[in-house]
Amino acid sequence: MKNNYYELTITPSSFKDEIESFLLDNFNNGIEELNNSIILRSEKNFDELIKALKIYIHSLEEIFNTKINIDIKVETKQNQDWIANYQNSIQPVEIDEFYIHPAWHSPKEGKINIVINPALAFGSGHHETTSSCVKALKQEVKENCSVLDIGCGSGILGIVANKLGAHVDACDTDPLAVDSAKENYELNNANYNNIWVGSANKTDKQYDLVVANIIADVLIFIYKDIEKTAKNRLILSGIIDKYKDKVIDKYSKSFKIIDTIEKNEWVTLILERK
Repeated sequence: MKNNYYELTITPSSFKDEIESFLLDNFNNGIEELNNSIILRSEKNFDELIKALKIYIHSLEEIFNTKINIDIKVETKQNQDWIANYQNSIQPVEIDEFYIHPAWHSPKEGKINIVINPALAFGSGHHETTSSCVKALKQEVKENCSVLDIGCGSGILGIVANKLGAHVDACDTDPLAVDSAKENYELNNANYNNIWVGSANKTDKQYDLVVANIIADVLIFIYKDIEKTAKNRLILSGIIDKYKDKVIDKYSKSFKIIDTIEKNEWVTLILERK
């Protein structure tokens, strides 16, 4: 462990949910919220992330024809094992019959226990989109069906699908997330057929069920890749409610909505091919 670490504090004037979603997709350690600020900590500097964030904010400003003021502060602090402190603050999550917990918590009897280290990648079960996707998978997964998990993160959704009886492929554009997912599959005695760095455009297969818990803009951007992989049904999540109609409009070309799961401001869509 290094003697010092970097702490990045981001305070936006607006679009906090969108900015947080962007950070969750582009940062592989824990994210803390304090009042209207988002706090990230890492032993590596944040130069590249800040550069990418500024480009993303500029895109939001152009799309919505508005000005987004953002305060970005980076501090160097003495390392007091903040990772361990963060881990100790994470509590298990119970979603129906699933008990999702970090490795340092004991399993729960009578539940389907899934071990996920939330410091490795986004997808610990705590976020509304992850828990809604778990519920959607429980509703949609059939024994021996094929599932593709796009933007797999920690691997949690694919692991849940496999525990429900599915044959799973997975992908993520972040190599660290793919490594994390592989470790978590092994940790949970779960199986995947194939997992790769990249997105849905790297497979020619079609799947009975495709799940993509990303963000609305990305779901729209990679529509063609998702559409060609989905044989029957789709679970789309990571959607803030005010962008729901944009996603629906894009996917309505080939799919119809059969169910919607809403949790706070987050929306998960279940769609079926027309």
